[in-house]
Amino acid sequence: MAELELHEKEGSVLLQVRAQPRSSRSRLCGEYGGSLKIALKAAPVDDAANRECCVLLGKVFGVPASRLSVIAGRSSRNKTVRIEGLGAADAARILGEELARV
Repeated sequence: MAELELHEKEGSVLLQVRAQPRSSRSRLCGEYGGSLKIALKAAPVDDAANRECCVLLGKVFGVPASRLSVIAGRSSRNKTVRIEGLGAADAARILGEELARV
């Protein structure tokens, strides 16, 4: 968990994500080169994988998916996700707990 890069900016936290679309189920996979690796059931078509990414991370962090957005890498596996109303310290604690279960 210590390797994940979390940046706090304007009342939000920015999280680097490595997405693996077309998986058998959506879930957290662990750390991958400073990013959070996630598996997504959705295909990367019509923004479906980006929406599913926000829904999955919303459940993990306990915030509505509407407070999450992909701000970079919309058509890439490497994405930057913005989570509004959450600090880096809280995000790190939650991710630490979730990744301990993986």
